[in-house]
Amino acid sequence: MRTRTGVRVAQYAALLAYLAFLALPFLWLISTAFKPPRELAALHPAWIPRDPTLAHFRQAFDEQPLLRAGFNSLLAALGAAVIAVTVATPMAYVMARHRTALARAATGWVVAGQAFPFVLLIIPLFLVLKNLRLVDSVPGLVMVYVVWALPFALWMLVGYVRAVPAELAEAAAVDGAGRLRTLVSVTAPLLAPGIVATALFAFVTAWNEFFFALVLLKTPEKQTLPVVLTHFIGAEGVADLGPLAAAAFLATLPSLVVFAVIQRRITGGLLAGAVKG
Repeated sequence: MRTRTGVRVAQYAALLAYLAFLALPFLWLISTAFKPPRELAALHPAWIPRDPTLAHFRQAFDEQPLLRAGFNSLLAALGAAVIAVTVATPMAYVMARHRTALARAATGWVVAGQAFPFVLLIIPLFLVLKNLRLVDSVPGLVMVYVVWALPFALWMLVGYVRAVPAELAEAAAVDGAGRLRTLVSVTAPLLAPGIVATALFAFVTAWNEFFFALVLLKTPEKQTLPVVLTHFIGAEGVADLGPLAAAAFLATLPSLVVFAVIQRRITGGLLAGAVKG
């Protein structure tokens, strides 16, 4: 009994340490965003601002086009989410319902593809976009985000499809419905929560992405929010800390809200895939 209690205490202590590790940077970001300049330069900074101010937020909007960059990020993230889910849903249905050797190989390839670093993809993707004349464009960036989000979206949706009883599709087939009709009229309504969760996951990953946007977007008017945040760092590497923290805090809020909504559904989809697989 004492051993079991000690193990449980150690588990909770490890969990609290991990939560603190995740939360402390964000709390420090919020604190920095509201501190006046004299507190930012203090030798012994405090966690809670003594004289909180909104000046850094006003300065951030004055120095950089945050609204335009946020709109570009919104277009790229929404486009990637919609296209990825539209493509992944029928693929996931086929892979989940027809467990052939080809389907198992495709699933293995999807999982293995996540192990490759994204830097290996940038050159072939750049060449493809160049041939399509989509370099330095938001539609081209959307295509890249779809390629990036599609494997994990497919993996999630396969788990959701397998959680839907196959007997429903068989009953629809007996009534004369074809595969497409079965997918649209029977399976898709039951997959709605999983489809929404997958779309929101694709949205969050595209909203926070930095590397592809930095490489592919050169025109300032087309840059996304993560790229614009780097403009608060000068040529000598000195950051304008207050406005940078304020802008980063605003940029983080949408992804935090979305992830708070979908985190339970993401866990449920992964567990469904593990159980049904």
